[in-house]
Amino acid sequence: MHEQVPLVVDWVVGMQTCEEAMENTTSFACRSNYSYCYNSSNGPGYRCNCSKGYTGNPYLVDGCQDIDECSDGSNCKGVCTNTQGSYICKCPKGKHSDDPKISECVKKQKQLPLLLVALGTSIPFASLLAGSLLCFGLQRRKIHRLREKLFQQHGGLLLEQEISSHPGIAFKIFTKEDLERATNKFDKDQVLGEGGQGMVYKGVLSDRRVVAVKKSMVVTAMQNHKNVVKLLGCCLEVEIPMLVYEFIPNGTLFQLIHGGRRLTLKSRLRIASETACAIAYLHSEASPPIIHGDVKSLNILLDDNYTAKVSDFGASKLTPMDKDMFATFMQGTWGYLDPECLLTGILTEKSDVYSFGVILVELLTRRKAVSIDRPEKDRNLSNLFVSSMKEDRLMDVLDRDIIDEGRVDLLREVSLLAKRCLSVQGEERPTMKEVAAELEGLAVTEVHPWVVNNPEETENLINKSSDSGTGGSTGFFSLEKRAMLSIEGGR
Repeated sequence: MHEQVPLVVDWVVGMQTCEEAMENTTSFACRSNYSYCYNSSNGPGYRCNCSKGYTGNPYLVDGCQDIDECSDGSNCKGVCTNTQGSYICKCPKGKHSDDPKISECVKKQKQLPLLLVALGTSIPFASLLAGSLLCFGLQRRKIHRLREKLFQQHGGLLLEQEISSHPGIAFKIFTKEDLERATNKFDKDQVLGEGGQGMVYKGVLSDRRVVAVKKSMVVTAMQNHKNVVKLLGCCLEVEIPMLVYEFIPNGTLFQLIHGGRRLTLKSRLRIASETACAIAYLHSEASPPIIHGDVKSLNILLDDNYTAKVSDFGASKLTPMDKDMFATFMQGTWGYLDPECLLTGILTEKSDVYSFGVILVELLTRRKAVSIDRPEKDRNLSNLFVSSMKEDRLMDVLDRDIIDEGRVDLLREVSLLAKRCLSVQGEERPTMKEVAAELEGLAVTEVHPWVVNNPEETENLINKSSDSGTGGSTGFFSLEKRAMLSIEGGR
């Protein structure tokens, strides 16, 4: 096999330098007009090459031809114009580049007037201010649109129409800013407690009225009943509507019962009767009828005269117009929950009756609805109370203070009413209207020198003689077919 060796041919023209060869034009080898001569680096002789911008054979006449640098588009980022031996690259009108051969052409910035150039030190500040104002304006616009959307979503337009069609309605639609001012921007020092949907705040309106502000998923305006906390207005431009109630200063029935203060039987029956009348009103006379859904001693407030006021309608359900239907999605507080409702998941008016029965037992015994300090079988107060009646040991669970008043027959009658309210089957329970009527009758028969013997409670636990009726005209309408809002006339 023959071995192959690479061969490099290095040739030159003649034995002269370029300077010497150019003296004889007839024998000079570089014939093309666009060529040049350079001396060999490996000894005597010279070579020819096409000039920059040309390509071809420099040893022939017209052998070097112009290169079109614009043909492939890689030599210019702007507008390319070919010339003999070169090309022109520049940006189109209105654009510029530091070097259009390698950098893209971009739009020219408008020239600033000379006056603005002179004020160059203030331009950055002015730009920052303008940008900030623009961002602020856009943000405010975005917030305003969101508030409008939430207001409409919560039925605000329908509510405005209803209010405008009833000039005498004392119900106000508050803005978010109104309530932020009233509560010092929902300061933690203004917290009164925690409701079903969140914190309840104390606030002071611009007219100096003291109010309670809370969130609620359903906006339901209560009618003007003296034993129901009055709803003064609402705010609908927030994610969860906020309700504004009259402020009730003397705490809750739970605090009164379990606070250790002496309570006569008469005052207990009065508070029970007022509470029953309020719930009966919600069931029978409110338009539309309302199931409270979370009746408990913590939701019974006491005003300056210790008059009972039913509050916290966060769990409330509107009674269906069709009596064959029931309100569902029950919610409430353990110890007050209707056992039948726990089994079926159906909330009815009799569920409120059961919960009221627990409150009545609380008033009679001064024991809490649920307590882990009691034996397991007696932890639930309703179980303890019903079993004590069945086993004829009622006096063992009643509060000693009211037993000592000597009205044993009256205590047994009230206890029997409480037991009926606590019946496991809802159909065996009385209606709240029947409960209210029976308690009013029992309160009338309670004759005892309470006022004389208890001057302090005479002042604080006054028994008003006014009835529990309603005032003003009422009406209701649908909020997007999801909630009914009934507005009562002015106070």
